This record gives sequence, structure tokens and C-alpha cells, in this order.
Amino acid sequence: MSPRWTSSGVPKNAVSDPNDRRRGIVLIAFATLFVLLPLSLTVPWRLVEARAFDYLSTLSPPPRPADGPVVVAIDEPSFAELGLQWPWPRDLHGRLVSALREAGAKVIGVDVIFAEPSPRPGADAALAAALGPDVVLAGDLTSIETAQAAQMLRVEPLAAFTDRGARSGLASIVLDPDGTLRAVPRFPDSFGAVLLEMRREEATPLPHGALLQTFGPARSYPTVSYYQALAPAEFLPDGYFEGKTVIVGLSMQSAPTTEAGGADAFPTSQTLRTGRLMSGAEIHATVLDNLRAGLFIRTISPETLLSVAALAAALAGITVWRGTGWHTIAAVAGAIVVCAAGSFLLLRFGRVFVPPVTPALAFVAVAAGQGARDYAAERRMRRTITRAFSQYLSPVMVERLASDPSQLQLGGQKRTITVLFSDIRGFTTIAESMKDDPQRLTALINRLLNPLSAAILEAGGTIDKYIGDAIMAFWNAPLDDADHAAHAVGAALGMLKAVDRLNAELAAEAEAAGMTPIHLAIGVGLNTGDCVVGNMGSDIRFNYSVLGDPVNLAARLEGQTKSYGVPILLGEGTARGAAGDFSVIELDRVLVKGKTEAATVSTVVPEADDTARAEHRSFLDDLYAGRPAEAVARLDGLAQRLPALADYYAIMRARLQGK
Repeated sequence: MSPRWTSSGVPKNAVSDPNDRRRGIVLIAFATLFVLLPLSLTVPWRLVEARAFDYLSTLSPPPRPADGPVVVAIDEPSFAELGLQWPWPRDLHGRLVSALREAGAKVIGVDVIFAEPSPRPGADAALAAALGPDVVLAGDLTSIETAQAAQMLRVEPLAAFTDRGARSGLASIVLDPDGTLRAVPRFPDSFGAVLLEMRREEATPLPHGALLQTFGPARSYPTVSYYQALAPAEFLPDGYFEGKTVIVGLSMQSAPTTEAGGADAFPTSQTLRTGRLMSGAEIHATVLDNLRAGLFIRTISPETLLSVAALAAALAGITVWRGTGWHTIAAVAGAIVVCAAGSFLLLRFGRVFVPPVTPALAFVAVAAGQGARDYAAERRMRRTITRAFSQYLSPVMVERLASDPSQLQLGGQKRTITVLFSDIRGFTTIAESMKDDPQRLTALINRLLNPLSAAILEAGGTIDKYIGDAIMAFWNAPLDDADHAAHAVGAALGMLKAVDRLNAELAAEAEAAGMTPIHLAIGVGLNTGDCVVGNMGSDIRFNYSVLGDPVNLAARLEGQTKSYGVPILLGEGTARGAAGDFSVIELDRVLVKGKTEAATVSTVVPEADDTARAEHRSFLDDLYAGRPAEAVARLDGLAQRLPALADYYAIMRARLQGK
């Protein structure tokens, strides 16, 4: 039985069906996610992710915020110096509070529970006399479990202390299942939050599941011994406590360790590296700085993590789309590194923790699964193609076709693309002035197209073609680009800067030669929409290009830039996609030729502030509502607030006044 043939001359049973391959990759990806979803909810898996957080969050921790708390440690030297057993007399704590206040401390936190009356006569009264609205005392939560129910009771300082103006802050620490502190306490009146409130500083809103960013191992905060703080003039530099938040609490040096344990000390993410616990006082200082500077780490939801894993699986599918081999192994290794590095960078600079283990495993599973499929299919396909073409082509060509049969095929795919058109304004006049010197004209065009092309390529764009002095480019093909609209707008701004640099060079050259300088300007139109992208052409010759109505609209927008007095015009899709990265300003709603509905056009104004944007929005509301007088009345102020749109406002004034 003779083989059936494709229109390109390839046996049908020799070429892998793209749909079949796509279905296989999707099936592997879904199977991977189906396994990962329940796996990611198990305690052992979460422990692995928590350990990843410990490593990454302590790899290069940020510096402590300036003007952070000072810890007064109830430590071994203080026990030796004072010669007292714990608990110490409360009148001694009162002396400490008074000494700290006199030394200039702004807020004083005492991480000691004073819930029961002191057996020492007069001690409570002495401490109460020293307290005031600049002092925070520790409260606690106690769990009481009975056969009937479990109950949480809050332990508060004695009323005699709070009646003096002292505040209570919950000093309770909530540990993860492995006994490590990672989460920022979510109590609205946590010890650190109340200290911050007493300083009259606002805490950054705490999202659900926020993780604690540590700033170094134990004793990273400035720490002095209790006995030194009792007499700061004798033991400490002048002004040591001036304007500071001071946190007093147990903090041992010889202990605690993870083996020995210790009072009021807990494992943190740093413990994995150092083996040492962190005192409760220093934990409260860390919590305070996390809330004050917003340095806590946000976590993603399980749904988002699954989406990230799905993205990793999709990227793995793209990686193995044309086959698997040594490059797949390199891609898997690279993906693992990228997941770890990306998680670290997001954590360090974005303050978001994306566990790297789950997406890395998703990538590996999909790549390995498709690799197993390809291994079985490759030999069969090679044998078939070699047998079919060995009589007609050289062995070298047969080997190339056996490796990648799709090279003989034409076709495209539907994708959401951002298209860019740019053109030189007034090019006809420039060309006319150089009609007797075509070489100079060609050199000028090349000097302009080179930096414009570089700006496109640096932003990840694909240059489709040059049309005389115009450029057509697009994003999100052939490579996926989730932020293609923003990258295209960035390229357009880079092109404008390139034109400015070239104009400066031309002006300097013209001045040196005693000639009139040539001033170049471009218009750029961008639009985003669904297009067909792929190899377009004939069996003899084809090009990688895009087709679709969004392409035509992008070209029309470029032509309309001069009508609005701006260098860049954005279609609705591009404006929407780039709004998160650039200051996008809507300009008008226009009826484009061939369309029945008005299209919104926008531009980019980097210097636009919120006030100017709001005033411009009011102008547009008047414009769209048919209130020309009100709209015109706003133009003078807008032209001053947004000088980059001065030409646009002049054009709109003329239109509204019928000139």
C-alpha cells in the first residue's frame, strides 16, 4: 500500500500531527497538575516549601530599616550584675522604665507578663507609678482544653498598670507545624503593632498569610544588657536611647540553641542556617519593622500557585514542542535554576514568595513525559521519512527533514499580537530636499532605522518588514510574551529617545558644516488584537508575518498621530495591556474606516501625575457628553499641567471652537 502525501510532499504518516502533539502535551500537563494539586496540600510538601522559604529569605536579607528598635536584654550579665533570681522585683522594672524615659526613649515595650499581683509589698505600686502612655506591656493567649471544648483565654496585665495609661499588646507567637516562626502575627493589637501605634506611625496593611522577613541571625538588632539600661549615663553613649523604641525581654547569649532550648526564644527562618533561636524581644522588633516598612513577605494562594505550576507546565510544553534531546535536559536544568532564582528575586525585590518546588516539578514532569513520547515516535518517523525521500534528496537533506519535517510546511496560528507601525513625518519633504544626493538620503534613513530597530529588538519585538522609511513589528510571536503590550509601548518610547539622540547628532554635524540641520520626527501606532501569525507565502517562498484587522488599525493609528499632535497612539487593547506599567492617557473616541463602533485612542505621558490625570478625565467627560464650553475651559490648565500634550490640547480647542 503506497503512502498518502501532504501538499508539501511529505508522507502523512511521517509527519507528527500538530493537533495530536498538542493533545498529548496538554494531557501530560493536566495529569501533572492533577497529581500536584493534592500533593501540594500535604503537610510534608508544605514543609518542603517552608524550607525553601527559609533558605531564600535568608540568602541575602535586606538591611534593617533605619531608626529601628533597641533591645534591652534580660541576659546572663544582668543576672550576674544584679544578683537576683527570676522573676525580678517589679519595682526594678519601674526603675528601668523611668531610666529609659529619662534617656529619651520614645516608646518602651516590656515583654514580661504582669498578670498576677506581686508578692512583694509595694512593688506593683512602684511599677505602676513609673508607667504611662508611652509603655506597652505584654499580654498573652492561653489555650484551655477540656473534654467538652477548647477555649482561648487572653491574659492581660493588671488593671493597676493599664489604668496608668500603659497599653497591652499580645506577645503570643504562632509557630508553623514544624515549630518554626515564619508568619507575621495577625493580631490587630500584637505587641509590635501596638508599639508602632504608640509611635503614631501607621502599619502597612497586613495581607493574609504574610511571612516574616528577618534581617539577620539572633542579636542582629542593637542590644544592651538590662543592668546597662538601668544606668545609661554610666554604661552607654550619650543619646543612645534618644527617640528610640525600646523592647525589654529575655535574651540569653549562651542559650538558647536548637538542642538546648531556652526561655522565650523560638526557631525562625534564620535558625536553619545558624542553629540558634531568636529571643521574643528581637522577634517583636522584627515584627515592628516588618509592619513599619512593609517588608513582610506576601504569599500566593493555592490557586495562584497552581496557575504558576500550569504556566511552568505550559512553558515545558513549548520547550518540547519541536522535539526533545540534549536541549531538553539543559532546559530542565535551566528551569530549575530559573524557578529558584525567580522565587528569590520575587521574594527579595517584590516581597512575594512563590514556592519554587512546585513549578519546577511541573516543568520537569511535562518535559520528561513528552520526552518519553518523543523517544518512541522519533525512530518510527525517521525510518518512514528516510524511506520516502532517500530516492529524491541527498542524505544530508533527508536527515534534516527526518529531524524536523515541519520545515516543508506552510501555515499559521491565531494569537493575540501587539503590532507597531512607525513612519517618518514629513519624509516626502526630506526626500525632495535630497533628490540630487540619493546616497545621503539612504545613509540618513539607515542611521534612523538602525536605532529604531535596536529599540524594537531590545524590547523583544519581531521586525516584520521595512516599508521604505516605515517599520512594521510585532510582539508575542514567535515567542510567548505575557507583557507584549507593555514591551511594545516601551519600544515606542525607546524609539522616540533614539530619534532625539539622532537629532542631536545631526544638529551638531550641521553646525560644524555650516548647514541647516535636518530635524526628524516619527509617529508610532500600536494596536493589540487577535491575528494570524506564521509562515505566509507560497511553496516557493514564504515569510514569517501577521495578518488581521488589528494590523490595519495599527497602521491607521500611526497615520493619525499628527492629527492629535502626539508621537504615539495606542489602540484599546494596547492601552489596557500597558496601563499597569506606563501612564496611559486616553485622547479620544474615533470612528475608524471600516468600523461601525468608535475606537478609543490613547497615548503615553510619563510625567502625568494623578491630579493631572483626573483633570484630563474630566475634560474627556465634558467632551464625550457634548459640553464644549466646559471642555474648552479646562484646556489652559491642562496644557500647563501636561505640557507634553500641549499640541493635542490646541488641536482639541480648535475642533471644539469650530476653527
